[in-house]
Amino acid sequence: MYSSCTRWIIWVIAVIKKRMSRNKLGGYVANLPPCRIVMESCGGANYWARVFKRRGHTVKLISPQFVKPLVKTNKNDANDAEAIVEAASRPSMHFVPIKQVEQQDIQSIHRVRSRVVRNRTALINEIRGLNLEYGCMRFRLEGEIA
Repeated sequence: MYSSCTRWIIWVIAVIKKRMSRNKLGGYVANLPPCRIVMESCGGANYWARVFKRRGHTVKLISPQFVKPLVKTNKNDANDAEAIVEAASRPSMHFVPIKQVEQQDIQSIHRVRSRVVRNRTALINEIRGLNLEYGCMRFRLEGEIA
């Protein structure tokens, strides 16, 4: 179900050739007739996809790995926008689903927990190494209390 609008709006509005700051982007897109918006899935893309969808637009996200091979020259906003339009026009393109806020919350919790576990393990290994340098070779397990 795609709108009949032939305009393409990319992350930086490069196809329309209009650059603007993020705080003006929502208002600008709100004044457009419903159309298909295609963005590279990057930081902030899920937020903007939800904002644009609430305004009645059809929003699609493309994984950066499918856009990168289509960038013809140096990486800049205009070349990225052109590559996104090219990628989106391919019939076999696989789009990334838009994450809901709850999904992003759960993903954030998992990322923070993984970082805490990784940092804890690194700290335990560092303490063990320092103890070995001073000749202390008796190690305690992670959950064991001294």
